[in-house]
Amino acid sequence: MTKINTLTFEQAAPATQEIFTALKKKVGMVPNLYATLGHSPAALKAILDFGETLGSGEFTPQEVESIALAVGQENDCGYCLSAHSAIGKMVGFSEEETLQLRQGSIQDPKLSALTQLAQAIVVTRGRPDQALLDNFFNAGYSKAAFAELIGFVALNTYTNYFNHIAQTEIDFPVAAGVSA
Repeated sequence: MTKINTLTFEQAAPATQEIFTALKKKVGMVPNLYATLGHSPAALKAILDFGETLGSGEFTPQEVESIALAVGQENDCGYCLSAHSAIGKMVGFSEEETLQLRQGSIQDPKLSALTQLAQAIVVTRGRPDQALLDNFFNAGYSKAAFAELIGFVALNTYTNYFNHIAQTEIDFPVAAGVSA
């Protein structure tokens, strides 16, 4: 399979350069995922806009990272597991908690309900057991949160699959259990 290269600023189209400049200002760098996805300014903008819009919804930053770790684990995405383990630590998780979120063994009952449902959505291709849905709602999540969860699962699955096919080089500390 042919690896898709990461773009430098100079190689990028003007529309992608604008996005790279905004990313660098916002997060201090252009992660390789975005530098590779930047071959399509439309795809890059769509992913960033979708994530930003969903991020303004029901879930806390910790819950967003929990979903990303759960989905990344089910899709076996080394890049996203590494990126979201690092970001997870930035939002307050310990290394052990990031591993527990990936394994579906986090002790927090609300995060457990969230990550188990997210993983089941991936594994069952959108047909999780009713018991997992009941557990999600019984944990205190709303119907709006459910709609947003589906969006986050889709968003993370997109980036997971993109990284698999593009063979995106990991530019975060490599997460436990991930081979670089």
